[in-house]
Amino acid sequence: RFIACPQLARTVRRCLQRGAGPQPLLLEFAPGPGILTRSLLDAGFRVVALESNSDFFTDLQSLESSLDGQLKVIHGDFFRLDPLAKGALKPPAVSSEKLFETMGVAAVPWRADVPVKVFGIVPQQLERNRLWRLIFTMYECSSIYKYGRVELNLFISEKEYTVLTAKPGKSKVYQALTVLAQLGYEIELLHKEPWSSFATSLKNGGPAIPKTGRLPNDHLCLVRLTPQQNLFTGGLKPSNASTFIFMVKQSFAKPKSRLTDRLNSWSLDNSDTLLKALEIPKNAAMCNLYPEDYKRLFEAFQNSDMFAETFFHDEVLASIRTMN
Repeated sequence: RFIACPQLARTVRRCLQRGAGPQPLLLEFAPGPGILTRSLLDAGFRVVALESNSDFFTDLQSLESSLDGQLKVIHGDFFRLDPLAKGALKPPAVSSEKLFETMGVAAVPWRADVPVKVFGIVPQQLERNRLWRLIFTMYECSSIYKYGRVELNLFISEKEYTVLTAKPGKSKVYQALTVLAQLGYEIELLHKEPWSSFATSLKNGGPAIPKTGRLPNDHLCLVRLTPQQNLFTGGLKPSNASTFIFMVKQSFAKPKSRLTDRLNSWSLDNSDTLLKALEIPKNAAMCNLYPEDYKRLFEAFQNSDMFAETFFHDEVLASIRTMN
């Protein structure tokens, strides 16, 4: 895991701090030795720290006992929240219901203010998978998103940040993840930090920089992801969001394919009429459509007698199981 230097801790504090005085409740995952945690506490944040490493956990408990309720330490792994396993959960797996109960955070309507903020460094191992799982839970309003529009403040690789913010037409960078992230979140870059500012818990002590061929990856990027307040307007709802996700993923199986060919493969007989009504060129390639175009297409499908959602059903379920 990556461990931040004290100077970076001060930068993070400035990025997350909202004015003077008491700060909102912050759920910090994988705090490690607590360098960032101490800086956030000094800024007035109330912090719930979710730590899976037993050595770090013990040290954080000592810090907790020296404070007057400003820090709460829980043995758990943020990326093992709400696993599909049956029966009682064994740490570091943890239930979001128990976690939010411990934090004293109640569920609020989707259009209400952000109920809690999350901060942490996303592990580089399986980073893309972790981002996909957050996307799934956000669109389905499950796990942490049962409680409202939870705000994420994450250090992610520059490579993945480039994908999240790519523009249509960049066929090698603009992906299904791009479309779903831009539709689902307000994406704000708070800070870019060179890899050299981080130590790691690896034996050699050097930063484990993931190699990449075509995308820049010289920094870790602190990115704020705030779920869009108007995401579930029109025909998109948490109950059919998995179908929408699968539609977008299938669209990028061949990103340069024509939209009309893809619609025909979905047995949509009135595709020309539909595209004319939506003012989308029928010769457009899948990688040239804007995220909003995908949402408008899906909502049009929901209102079309020519489209059977059951066509996707088995593949949608398989996709969800794979992601979980």
